[in-house]
Amino acid sequence: MSNSPNVFHSTLTAIALALPGSVVADEASVVLVHGAFSDGSAWNKVIPILQEAGVSVSAAQLSLSSLDGDAATVTRLVDQQQGKVVLVGHSYGGNVITEAGAHDKVAHLVYVAGFALDAGQSLSDLTEGQPPAPWQAEIYPDADGYLRLTSVGISEYFAPDLSAEETAVMAVTQGPIKYDTSYDRPTVAAWSAKPSSYVIAENDQIISPKVQGYFAQKMGAEITTVASSHVAMLSKPEAVAEVILSAVDAASED
Repeated sequence: MSNSPNVFHSTLTAIALALPGSVVADEASVVLVHGAFSDGSAWNKVIPILQEAGVSVSAAQLSLSSLDGDAATVTRLVDQQQGKVVLVGHSYGGNVITEAGAHDKVAHLVYVAGFALDAGQSLSDLTEGQPPAPWQAEIYPDADGYLRLTSVGISEYFAPDLSAEETAVMAVTQGPIKYDTSYDRPTVAAWSAKPSSYVIAENDQIISPKVQGYFAQKMGAEITTVASSHVAMLSKPEAVAEVILSAVDAASED
């Protein structure tokens, strides 16, 4: 169930007051990167918490047409930030920050139920030989090769712990992703050279929690596990924001 406004805003204040005093607007900023079947509004519950804590935050709007193009979009956004950056990626957005995170300004990577591939590895390599997951039956392509999720795919698999009102909007506003991106390969693995954190969504039906755990352990990431569907930033925004703010604090102290 979604949080009531009063409880949600009370939590914002409590988290902000509990943070170390070093988390202020002139220190490390945050760039948020959404995943497939989504857009920048996927962060609309996390952004107010970060702003309440005095953190400068920006959310990318990806074309979801190619990894190169999406990484370039994020790189431009990172270029615009002052000082160090904490780069946060959800789902396919993890693939994007793995590439774009090599930027000199990026001090910390945060993966939220995100892919953390090796350099030269594609999503198709990861799933080769595996039987299709149930949610994949709810994908439908358009004539140009962009993939969408049905409303059932959104409500039953992608975000089953959100309200019907929320998933109805998500189904309409989702960003379709081009099928070809499953063959795109990062040229670098930024996580191999940067500190990282990983939020595992333990009720995820899109990316198995076991796969998420594999990514997190491979990176040597600081791990936080939440009782959430794939969209942890929407179903457990306070927990996700706390991980991001801890990364901001660590980046600001380096």
